[in-house]
Amino acid sequence: MNSPESKPPAPTSSAPAAPAPPSPVSELTRHSLFEDALALFSATLLIALGVAIYSRDHLLSGGMAGLAFLLHYATGYSFGKVFFVLNLPFYVLAWRKMDRAFVLKTMAAVAMLSAMTEITPQLVSFDTLHPAYAAVLGGLLMGVGFLMLFRHRASLGGIGILAFYLQESRGWKAGHIQMAVDCVIVLLALWTAPLSHVALSIGGAVMLNLILTMNHRKDRYIAS
Repeated sequence: MNSPESKPPAPTSSAPAAPAPPSPVSELTRHSLFEDALALFSATLLIALGVAIYSRDHLLSGGMAGLAFLLHYATGYSFGKVFFVLNLPFYVLAWRKMDRAFVLKTMAAVAMLSAMTEITPQLVSFDTLHPAYAAVLGGLLMGVGFLMLFRHRASLGGIGILAFYLQESRGWKAGHIQMAVDCVIVLLALWTAPLSHVALSIGGAVMLNLILTMNHRKDRYIAS
């Protein structure tokens, strides 16, 4: 007979445990080859339009595109040619150290953007375009284009590849490397562009990075 202090054992259930709900990651559907190709075309088309807008008002962006803008303004060579040549050394590093699919898509994106920036000025012209509006609109267009590239595991090469490699091999933060390069580009721009245009370029860069910060998040987008 049980004492007043003792308690009967808790009843056990023989029913099987309910299965856990499926994880969204387990149901992830990768982009098809056609979807990747369409995304690269759409992204580079948007970025090429942003480049055309920036070129009209002698504005700048960050990263490798910023260096290409500087050389374009200083030498007179087209942005597309300069951008393509600047990226060539980084392909060797990327091919040895990074995922081959990423490298191939990045090479395709760079080639497409180089070609589109040559063609776009022949198809689009702007009679009136305020520099402040150009900075915001160009930043938005390029931000959306970069976002599409990143979501399809591609980039526009250059400094991004170097930053990723140094982060993996030396432990340096890629964001800090990118920021340092962008600061150097802004300082160099003071010798080639009016201060007001440099300030507007910084505003455009902020707009571009806001697009990426708000939308390029793993907790909101899981397709790859």
